[in-house]
Amino acid sequence: MSLTSGQLDEIAPGVRRLVARNPGFMTGPGTNTYLIGTQRIGVIDPGPHDSVHIERILEAAGGQVAAILATHTHPDHSPAVAALAHSTGAETLGRRAPEHGRQDATFAPTRTLNDGDIVRVGDRALRAIHTPGHASNHVCYLLEGTGLMFSGDHIMQGSTVVIGPPDGNMQHYLQSLARLQGEPVTRIAPGHGLVIEDAQAEIARLIAHRLQREAKVAERLSRAGRVTLDVLVTSVYDDVDPRLHPVAKGSLLAHLLKLEADGRAARDNAADATWWMKE
Repeated sequence: MSLTSGQLDEIAPGVRRLVARNPGFMTGPGTNTYLIGTQRIGVIDPGPHDSVHIERILEAAGGQVAAILATHTHPDHSPAVAALAHSTGAETLGRRAPEHGRQDATFAPTRTLNDGDIVRVGDRALRAIHTPGHASNHVCYLLEGTGLMFSGDHIMQGSTVVIGPPDGNMQHYLQSLARLQGEPVTRIAPGHGLVIEDAQAEIARLIAHRLQREAKVAERLSRAGRVTLDVLVTSVYDDVDPRLHPVAKGSLLAHLLKLEADGRAARDNAADATWWMKE
């Protein structure tokens, strides 16, 4: 099965996925907007500010939008919140954008969610799980009693997510993944792509992949001696299309900063810093 812009599917009883019209290199088929409920509707991640997509959300919801939730404030997930709230009068929920990074500063939730908070939509309950890493304000939502979790960009189907400092943090990302291993999550509805049917297997795979990449960073940095990010990325990410290297530099920097925090790597203070492994 593949997804296309504007596609509407039921992925679980009373849960529908509507694909936004923003397909691309970083967004895949487009941002997934989720509608939860049958009478009072909760909307997760209404996506970019696109009037056509907003009208499709309203049509699918029958105008009965009671709550609008954002997983995080990257520009492909939350900019439509304000317009959708204006049309419906719905409560908006999530966490405000941090001051740094490319974030949606228009997102001003009427209720700021903390870890463990419950959002009730009709007879459904969504539990907020704060999962910093991809973004410091990232929240996943677990549909209580079903095992279905809406993961935003914490976990995506078909690819790994970019962890881009200063707001992205690799140590926090790995900790957030490990935290989900203790949660009753069985299926994942990601921000991009299809439903991941074996949630725990995918979480374990992602942790192993990130740790393998960290080991490769350490090995290649040890071999290179002292090296800049631009040079190191071609060695560490020699297994991916070179066109991805500019994006991969963000995750590489996140790995290096984690190694530095662990006391294993160091850098100088130049604008184009040189990195090395400690003895």
